[in-house]
Amino acid sequence: MPRVKLIAEKSDVGADQHTEMDAIVETLGRVAGPFGVLLYSPGLAQKVMEAGAQVRLNSSITMAERELTILAVSREKDARYEWASHINTARNNDLPEEAIEAVRNSADVSGLAEDYRDIVTYVRQLLQTNKVDQALFDSIIKRKGTRWLVEITGTIGQYQYISAINNAFDVQPSADADQLEVK
Repeated sequence: MPRVKLIAEKSDVGADQHTEMDAIVETLGRVAGPFGVLLYSPGLAQKVMEAGAQVRLNSSITMAERELTILAVSREKDARYEWASHINTARNNDLPEEAIEAVRNSADVSGLAEDYRDIVTYVRQLLQTNKVDQALFDSIIKRKGTRWLVEITGTIGQYQYISAINNAFDVQPSADADQLEVK
């Protein structure tokens, strides 16, 4: 159970936040998860939603690459809500089950396709050590380009932020969702 009542309806906020809630619903379809917490700080939920929309809807990374990045961040941060929110999208965008299971189980990724292997390794290095090996960085830049790497890194930052909100306020997935076991 969340540590605070999640804001989900306009009746939960003052009239000054109705436009903010409308923007979130227009982009995301509803107010849920971290946005039910972020709305306690007027303006913050909309800014986070806009940053998220940028990395989700206006980047050069593919849906499978984006979803793998989000799942890898979720694993590193024990972010059960985000895992459950993105696992079906990952599968629906043809992310191989072997990549999903390698991330879920913090397993070796050396047998994955190069792009998938490098995404998971990049996320793990950045979130576990706060830096990325120069050889990996150079390899990705050479193969994918600077814009792509900036967008992957921005996605990592966005979902690390969202994971912190969900974890701190104990926002949990529904009981029937694909559950991520917490380490």
